[in-house]
Amino acid sequence: MTVRVHVAAQTTGLDPAGNRALAVAAVRGAADDGASLVVLPEYAARFDPRGPGPDHAEPVDGPFVTALQDVTRSTGVVVVAGTLLPGNRADRAVNAVVVVGPDGLAGLYRKVHLYDAFGRRESDRLEAGPADVPPVVVTVGDLHVGVMTCYDLRFPESARRLVDGGATVLVVPAAWAAGEHKADHWRTLLRARAIENTAYVLGAAQQGAGVVGDSLVVDPLGQVLAESSGPSPAVAELDPAWVAAVRERNPSLANRRYGVVPLDGPVDTVWPHP
Repeated sequence: MTVRVHVAAQTTGLDPAGNRALAVAAVRGAADDGASLVVLPEYAARFDPRGPGPDHAEPVDGPFVTALQDVTRSTGVVVVAGTLLPGNRADRAVNAVVVVGPDGLAGLYRKVHLYDAFGRRESDRLEAGPADVPPVVVTVGDLHVGVMTCYDLRFPESARRLVDGGATVLVVPAAWAAGEHKADHWRTLLRARAIENTAYVLGAAQQGAGVVGDSLVVDPLGQVLAESSGPSPAVAELDPAWVAAVRERNPSLANRRYGVVPLDGPVDTVWPHP
């Protein structure tokens, strides 16, 4: 059976109560529309375009995730949302994505790739999640949903590791930093991850100052099924049978000759070569 999804295109601010209300309204609206899965952007709990940090963090049992647990319990909808958790150091936070369903917290992903690129340095405020933990893949209906976020999209091995974990859908909450060519990068990379992994890809894009990109639903052939720049979500029906059909027609996953494993040491031990 198909799974109806809502992929939000929201503008999150610095008011935690207002952001919680926005998230809850998105889930309730999805439930009213018959959706089973809602994807909210990165930093859905609180967003500062100057750079989220430890001052914006709250624990996983704090008000934001608790509000999601309450609304998913009453609606039966599964929600994926970006938040910030306290770090191990007082001057660091953890960029995280939670998966919350009717039975509570179903998954927690801590962002592995920090955005130290294009003149930005997330590592000045955030700490990376461990690369060697099992991939976060949760079941929604007959689909298997793998979780990554924002800058992870630029690393094909992140998506492939989720697919190796059984994912037929990749969700990408993001606050995609604005800049030259960046909107094109966002759209191109979402479609590329879908094509090379023969999987649906759902990109939920934060809107507003300092960020760019529409929220997209992409099918396993790389076709854009729905898109939105807000306030309404991108809405589509995902069909697990279509994933199976595309993978039979294009068996690139079966034909590959290389695997993906976490690096044991810093990247400069493998690149660049002398």
